[in-house]
Amino acid sequence: MASFLVSLLLLVLQTYAAPSELIKAGFGSARDSIDPDPVPPVNVSEDSTSSPPPGTSKRTPHSIIIGVRKGGTRALLEMLDIHPEVAVAATEVHFFDWDENYAKGLEWYRDLMPYSYPHQITIEKTPGYFTSPLAPERICAMNSSIKLLLILRDPTERVISDYTQVYFNRLENHKPVQAIENLLVRNGALNIRYKAIQRSLYDVHMRNWLKHFPLEQIHIVNGDALIHDPLPELQKVERFLNLPPRIVSSNFYFNQTKGFYCIRSDGRERCLHESKGRPHPSVNSTVLQQLRSYLREHNRSFFRMVKRTFSWQ
Repeated sequence: MASFLVSLLLLVLQTYAAPSELIKAGFGSARDSIDPDPVPPVNVSEDSTSSPPPGTSKRTPHSIIIGVRKGGTRALLEMLDIHPEVAVAATEVHFFDWDENYAKGLEWYRDLMPYSYPHQITIEKTPGYFTSPLAPERICAMNSSIKLLLILRDPTERVISDYTQVYFNRLENHKPVQAIENLLVRNGALNIRYKAIQRSLYDVHMRNWLKHFPLEQIHIVNGDALIHDPLPELQKVERFLNLPPRIVSSNFYFNQTKGFYCIRSDGRERCLHESKGRPHPSVNSTVLQQLRSYLREHNRSFFRMVKRTFSWQ
């Protein structure tokens, strides 16, 4: 068993692959290793060589931030880390979209969670879960009453942000890059097989989650609102998770240089990783309109599904 867990851990550390991006046949595979999402560490340190604090233990999470990629999952996790009754996992796990060894890996999964006190709740975030065809059923099998957090932003802006991240990743790794229009359009038509577009079909992915969880167990965080005014969104999350209100306005300050809110807690100030908040490229207006038109009906379907609307263009 020990040798299996070691091998499993090595496999995961080497595999930060985006899962299948669209549930419909013909749109991707269960393993997709392109454009991995770099994961800067959360500001929670654990010395694996030291003894755990007395009275703490490792447990499977009480709540999971399931996505969406480039929707603000890192910001949400870092902001929830302010709360004294929250313990956050320090790394993304990409566990529930595995094709193999799922049952044997639960012990390993629990071991990656932070030490927490009985009065604390543990939260893990892996944005690829939302688009994974396997994650909903497997998370439900682990804990059918778990509370799920889904942070979404304007799906068109999310596509552009997705492209921007991959663009800079490729530049940093000295790989060739393409203009966003070349990826969005093929032979004069919108390239709906482009994975960044597939990830923004919120209704397609949400339908899979609602097969396994009632809507009441999935709290949708408005990622656009979290950027511009974080406190109201975090207060809603506190209520959803049945946490006492501990996050206050003084926990945030606007950084003029970065152009977004940063965090102030425990006498420290910190901002998100430098990879966050990168300027988006300008997109040809005709191509942008094609993208918005395609996503519009998917957005309407999603609004009906979740009984809520958002001010997405």
